[in-house]
Amino acid sequence: MSNPQTHQESILFKRYKNNPVLTPGMWPYRVNSVFNAGAIQFGKKILLLVRVEDMKGFSHLCKAESKDGFTNWKIDTGPSLSPKVGDYPEEKYGIEDPRIVKLENDKRYVIVYTSYSESGPLVSLATTEDFETYRRYGAIMPPDDKDASLFPRMFKGRWALLHRPSPTSYLLGANIWISFSPDLKHWGDHAILLPARKGSWWDAYKVGLGPPPIETPEGWLIIYHGVKTTAAGSLYRLGLAMLDLDDPCKVIRRCEDWVFGPNEYYERVGDVPDVTFPCGVVIKGDELIMYYGAADTSIAIATASMKEVLAYVMKSK
Repeated sequence: MSNPQTHQESILFKRYKNNPVLTPGMWPYRVNSVFNAGAIQFGKKILLLVRVEDMKGFSHLCKAESKDGFTNWKIDTGPSLSPKVGDYPEEKYGIEDPRIVKLENDKRYVIVYTSYSESGPLVSLATTEDFETYRRYGAIMPPDDKDASLFPRMFKGRWALLHRPSPTSYLLGANIWISFSPDLKHWGDHAILLPARKGSWWDAYKVGLGPPPIETPEGWLIIYHGVKTTAAGSLYRLGLAMLDLDDPCKVIRRCEDWVFGPNEYYERVGDVPDVTFPCGVVIKGDELIMYYGAADTSIAIATASMKEVLAYVMKSK
């Protein structure tokens, strides 16, 4: 069942006709929900690290692979990356919402994810070369912090991280920040990068990174979520921005309108209604394939033309 208000449909992103592509019922073991997956091209397959919530309410990550990125998913028979509380106590209440990047001129893939500690969510980091074994770096940002991803290459000898610290009151604004590190462990030079807007804006008071930054000839394309609080609850929708290619601290474009949001039944009804939340994209030629969590219950796909997206962003202020 679709929302009859078709004028709300995105002019850039088109939903895959067979959405949702991954649901709890497809899992080889008993789970409550599957959503918010990191995505990467790995060999000849599309690999997702899916956030899976078990029947206790705790989340872990599970690998799913597909040759075409749309169908015939092969899902691991058990958790692929689970909380390791004995060594990393910050993972006590689960691990969530991974973003994956392949490091430039390096065999490693970096997974930045949210660990849910006794003091709230924080940012953790792990690396892998094969998605079978992982090296954890532990917590790299204290709570409350989440929605984080590394850039795939260094800037003047330092790694850069986008993340979203949260103040006690959202009236102060939950903004996207940027931080730098020489070694992936010690971080500094923290600064607000993309502030939440105020008032009636669709992204008022709370914004957060979606998929990892996408390198393009025009700059680093950023897909981010904005949250608008309404009388019926929160609406999670997506917007676009562009960062300078050589200096990611510079925002050179930010679109005013949201470009994708809850419209279909599977996006509006679920554990958390009215949520479209991507953590991963894969680029194939001109096609941008975006994997997003729908209502915190299932995983769906939307596609777009990179040329059209870039032209849209660069026409913005």
